[in-house]
Amino acid sequence: MVLAFEIALIVFSLLLMLLVLMHKGKGGGLSDMFGGGMQSSVGGSSVAERNLDRITVVVGLGWFACIVVLALLIKLDS
Repeated sequence: MVLAFEIALIVFSLLLMLLVLMHKGKGGGLSDMFGGGMQSSVGGSSVAERNLDRITVVVGLGWFACIVVLALLIKLDS
């Protein structure tokens, strides 16, 4: 069970790094390559950027939950 959560933590970590790098910064980012750099004239960010934000938050919550469960499993195991 611990091994499964360790593998999930590695997957979540890699996915989170990729998603954070895709966000648009002040000078643009990797999201420009995938069409996320287009700004809407109505203010705020584009639909792609908002969806990227939502996906990043969900993956971040999964990453956090994985760490908490893994810590509890290791503590109960020892």
